[in-house]
Amino acid sequence: MREANNSSVVVVDFWGNGFGMRVRIALEEKGIKYEYREEDLTNPQRSQLVLDMNPVRKSVPILIHRGQPVCDSAAILEYIDETWKDGFPSLLPRDPYDRAIARFWTDFVDNKVFSTQAMFLRSKGDRAKEESKNELIGELKQLEAVLGDEQYFGGANFGYLDVVLIPFSSMFYGYESHGNFKLEEECPKLSDWVKRCLARDSVRKVLPDSVEMYELHKKFYGIE
Repeated sequence: MREANNSSVVVVDFWGNGFGMRVRIALEEKGIKYEYREEDLTNPQRSQLVLDMNPVRKSVPILIHRGQPVCDSAAILEYIDETWKDGFPSLLPRDPYDRAIARFWTDFVDNKVFSTQAMFLRSKGDRAKEESKNELIGELKQLEAVLGDEQYFGGANFGYLDVVLIPFSSMFYGYESHGNFKLEEECPKLSDWVKRCLARDSVRKVLPDSVEMYELHKKFYGIE
């Protein structure tokens, strides 16, 4: 990995936080050395580091570069892409329209898919569970349509939207177990995309075990 302009880079995160996984994958893709500091989100009390670095939201992930914090995973990804630009692989597309599209679908993932995932995992009763499951599958199919026949959402290159979405794949086993379906049957192209992403060192190093992720979320959402 390359030195980050001779300045320290610290990532504060929790191992099971999909939003934070994005940050580490992006740094791995860029080849940037960083220090990882674990923040235990199972403990309701935030560390002093988090309170100092993100006093507004008191949340992770946080990227600390040259002593300055950058918060919110999407903002961090853009910061990483703009800071380590020359001589480094790009995450966001160069074309302004393509960049806007990538940001649009990032917002869709963050504000639609994530909330539907939470609704699905919290759902009680067969009808509510089935409805939220179908909504979640429908949203994944929308993303699959965006992917189309390309290797990655960035086309031939692993890019911004790939980094944004691939951490959610660590919960695909949980979706299947909770909803009793096979994602490979519902979204075959998206499933193949996951396999291609997992072949990358940057992704394989960061993504946690999918069974452990489901067990963690079962505790978070009170799933028996």
